[in-house]
Amino acid sequence: MNEIITAIFTGITAFTATNLDDLVILTLLFSQVNATFHRRHVVIGQYLGFCALIIASLVGFFGGLILPSEWVGLLGLVPITIGLNRLLNPDDDSSSELELETEFSPASGLASLISPPAYSVAAITIANGSDNISIYMPLFASTNFSSLLVIISVFLLLVGVWCYMTYKLTCQRNISNLLTRYGNHLVPFVLIGLGAFIILDSASLTPLVLVTSCLCLIGLIKIIQTSQFKTQSL
Repeated sequence: MNEIITAIFTGITAFTATNLDDLVILTLLFSQVNATFHRRHVVIGQYLGFCALIIASLVGFFGGLILPSEWVGLLGLVPITIGLNRLLNPDDDSSSELELETEFSPASGLASLISPPAYSVAAITIANGSDNISIYMPLFASTNFSSLLVIISVFLLLVGVWCYMTYKLTCQRNISNLLTRYGNHLVPFVLIGLGAFIILDSASLTPLVLVTSCLCLIGLIKIIQTSQFKTQSL
C-alpha cells in the first residue's frame, strides 16, 4: 500500500515539475478554438503527444531491468542538473510567445478526432517535451513494474486535469499569468528534489557524496555560463 501511495505522489510531483509550462501553451491553444479547431483537437493532440513522450521514456525502464539499480539511480543526476541549470540560468523566453501558424481544415466523423489539428497539437507537445523525457527516463528506470503502471496512470489522469484547468483558465487570464510566473520559480527545486529522491532511494550515492556532486555541478554550470558569456561578447 505504501508503495502505491509513494508511486502516486512521485507521479504527481514529476508531472507537475515537467508540465507547468504546458499550462501556458494549452491556455493559448484553447484560446484559439474556432469553427475548425475544436477543444477535442487540443485534448486528443495533448494525449497523443504525451503518450509518445511516455513511450520514448520507457527506454529507461527497460534499461533498469538490465543494469544494477545503483547504476540506474545515477540517472537522478539528470533532473538535478536540469534543476540547477534553471535555477542558475533563468529562462527569459516566455512560452506565451508561442504562435500557431498551422492552417486547420474542417473534417468530419472519426477523421475530425484524429486530424491535422490534433496532430499539430501533438507535435507541439512532443517538441516541448525534451525535459519530460530527461526526467521520466531515470524515474521509470528506478521503479518496478507495478509502480510504473501507477505512475503512468497518474500521468494520463493529470493530462486530462491539465486540459480541463487550462480550458477554464482561458477566461481567467490573471490567474493563468500568476500561476505561470510563480510556478516556474518552484520547478528547479522540484526537479532537484526529484533527482535526489531517485539517487537516495536506489542507494547510488550517500547524502554527503550527493551534496558534493551538486556543488560540483553548480561549479561546472557556472564555468559553462562564463564561457558562453565570453564567447558572445567577442
